[in-house]
Amino acid sequence: MKIFDISQEVFSCAVFPGDPSPEKFVQMKISDGEICNLSALKMCAHNGTHVDAPFHFIDDGKTVDEVDLKRFVGYAYVISHNGEVTSDDAKKMIEQAKSASSSCEITDCDCYNRILVKGDATVTEDAAKVFADNKILLFGNESQTVGPMDSPMAVHLIMLGAEIVLLEGIRLSEVEDGVYFLNSAPLNLGGCDGAPCRALLMTF
Repeated sequence: MKIFDISQEVFSCAVFPGDPSPEKFVQMKISDGEICNLSALKMCAHNGTHVDAPFHFIDDGKTVDEVDLKRFVGYAYVISHNGEVTSDDAKKMIEQAKSASSSCEITDCDCYNRILVKGDATVTEDAAKVFADNKILLFGNESQTVGPMDSPMAVHLIMLGAEIVLLEGIRLSEVEDGVYFLNSAPLNLGGCDGAPCRALLMTF
């Protein structure tokens, strides 16, 4: 088995414009005669590699601790794409993922339920509707937001409205297209709209 860490390092991570950057505060140091090293941190729930829960844009939507963990953990399909993701692109992504699933040697490989896009991709509203109509469980991308940077709301409403988990800020440059096992379980932050995660892809 090979493990790919597709997460950003927290304190040097990319931050959505306007969000606060993560900060680390040293509380205790062995070199100062303390019994241990101890750090505290302050960060936005959407810094670096993170997940969006429906509550992020939908006031009565599920918070991150209420989302079923099966959405974050399971087989996923990595596919390369740059530029806008159109409705036709979204359909092709799902078709390719289903084809990969049917030819996979693993029993019950449902990689078409979790789509990870490698590249500088922006999901359009029409594409978001395709993903929502197909009831995928999770969509991941390398950008800090799934929709256009200057107007992300519409795409988020469509996808989060369908309870699709959004895994944003992943890093896939070292990963080839194909089927992997994904673990992107977030921190269990009660009542929150999102949470950081250490996203991993594993071969089998």
